[in-house]
Amino acid sequence: MARGFPVPVEPPYDGARTAPERIADRLLAALAVGVLQPGERLPSERELAEQLDVSRGTVRQALSRLSALGVTESRRGRNGGTFTVRWEPTAEATRAVLRTLEPIRRELETLFDFRSLLEQLIASTAARRHTPQDAAAMRQALANYRAAGTATESREADRALHGAVAAAARNQHLSRLAHDMVSRVNLGFATEPYSEELHETALHQHTELVNAITSRDAERAAALAGEHFQMTTGNAWRAAIDGASGDGAD
Repeated sequence: MARGFPVPVEPPYDGARTAPERIADRLLAALAVGVLQPGERLPSERELAEQLDVSRGTVRQALSRLSALGVTESRRGRNGGTFTVRWEPTAEATRAVLRTLEPIRRELETLFDFRSLLEQLIASTAARRHTPQDAAAMRQALANYRAAGTATESREADRALHGAVAAAARNQHLSRLAHDMVSRVNLGFATEPYSEELHETALHQHTELVNAITSRDAERAAALAGEHFQMTTGNAWRAAIDGASGDGAD
């Protein structure tokens, strides 16, 4: 079983497809939504196997399949590894997204709803309990997010900001659950979707959220936090499904 709680959402078993094919589809879906970025170095085979709860052999075969499609490439040397090359909505890639996401669309929506409720609780609690040190940590993370110029910098600052909000709630179980929900809603990957548009949307929301928490406006903090994840992570996954199915076409 996967380590940690809760385990990532898993598409229904499809006996017509091998485990490497299903994992390759999952990686393609993560690229489509922006959880993985073009040019990004993937975790090691061992790390991916642990994240996705499969064997290293399955991961190796999945990566080989993606390499054959021109989606990933291996680089040697000190800074080598497996890197994503590109994402293009080819027919094969689109089918992979639908095979992975369409069967779990309803489950994803329940997860987005649960996360929204959880983040409302965390934000309102942080507004009531935070210390001056917590406020300083949130403001610094917000400044780092505002200054972020790459996907990596944006994600690191985003992680730090939401980590600071969770820490300000002063309950380790809330912090742990918030951390685990990242992989839960992102098919086992420990990163959120990223695009320049999402970054700009989140920057405005982050600013208002930090202001509400540090001014101890618990009601407004809860409302902002609940809306934030629906409009960023939730909408990114919905757009990937709709785009692949043609629902988002003109």
